[in-house]
Amino acid sequence: VGNLRQPNHLSSLLLWAAIATVALADMGRLARRAAAGLLALLVLGVVLTASRTGLVSVLLLALWGAVDRRQAASTRALLLAAPLIYAAAWFGMAQWAALTEQAFGGSARLAESDVSGSRFGVWANTLALIAREPWLGVGFGEFNLAWTLTAFPGRPTAFFDHTHNLPLQLAVELGVPAAALVMGLLLWALGRGLRRAWGTAGALGAGQRAAMVMVVMIGLHSLLEYPLWYSYFLLPAAWAWGYALGAPDPARAAAPSPAQPGAAARPASAAWAWAGAVLVAGAALSVFDYLRVAAIFSSAPGAPPLPQRIATGQRSLFFAHHADYAAVTSGLPLRDAERAFASTTHYLLDARLMIAWSEWLAASGRTDLARHLAARLAEFRKSDAETFFAPCALPQPAADAFQCQPAARTPDWREYLDP
Repeated sequence: VGNLRQPNHLSSLLLWAAIATVALADMGRLARRAAAGLLALLVLGVVLTASRTGLVSVLLLALWGAVDRRQAASTRALLLAAPLIYAAAWFGMAQWAALTEQAFGGSARLAESDVSGSRFGVWANTLALIAREPWLGVGFGEFNLAWTLTAFPGRPTAFFDHTHNLPLQLAVELGVPAAALVMGLLLWALGRGLRRAWGTAGALGAGQRAAMVMVVMIGLHSLLEYPLWYSYFLLPAAWAWGYALGAPDPARAAAPSPAQPGAAARPASAAWAWAGAVLVAGAALSVFDYLRVAAIFSSAPGAPPLPQRIATGQRSLFFAHHADYAAVTSGLPLRDAERAFASTTHYLLDARLMIAWSEWLAASGRTDLARHLAARLAEFRKSDAETFFAPCALPQPAADAFQCQPAARTPDWREYLDP
């Protein structure tokens, strides 16, 4: 997984590097032999991630080599060979694992019974939510809350905060009409970028086509994952797309206006420089802001007491919800429990948070909401909740064991938004 937490994310980053390697070779910035060696190493890295999305994207490299006739013959041959390199690396890793009795992640992936990684299940649940609220959706950023608090007895047992499919995500959160509009605009911009890139010759065209292949690749990844919800994929993808759409037309660049062409560029360059400085300063601020929250989960010698670290983290500009999560799941007295739950429950409901929330709802007299929430937690069948549900195994559960009793009615998930 590298430093990106997920095999799919690492494979996408490696494939972006492979696309850039091919582009640099085609632009004459990288020797062909060096490019071939780098591409082979990068494809080997994709094999080591054992990412199924990575395999599909390696096939996309070969498709790029087949359709892009502006590339040099050696570049096209390198792209067409990418699936063969992948197969050879996979076979070599499998043989090495067998000879050395070491683990190879690819073998474990082949042995998985659910090739979708629970995606088929969450997609079915998402379609059910869309059918219930087709026009306006559940609200932007509210998929996890709506899905978790809606009864799905056969739901996947993993906690999903995203549908793992961009069109479905837009449809369930924004509604079908708005999702269709957004997807239509994205596809229009994609088609325009591809036409412009394929119509440009030379090194500029090679760079534009590589940029659009990067966009297409991360777009395909977005049909099975949600990479564009991470800034380290969203921002480079937006830059690559803008580069392909906004690069100057070679025909116009060949005949510049005689009226001081550099005069208008100077103020724009200064403005962009200031904008870049503000962006760098904001990035530094966000790191400092995050460190205040990260300290909550650290046990460094001499650290302040946990309540003090939580209080400091709750003053964070960007990441206060992490501090609220620590506050409501640590068992410490809560100064403003309603605000803390309202903040942290809109990100990802997990077992610890659902237990704490249901107990607080029960203590607040909203018993039906607490029982319904406990029933939804039971659908996930998590070991973290075994102690919580232990009283239900007794012949006569205690009267205050709300988690062992069915709700008198089935509340709508939006009722949990009411204070």
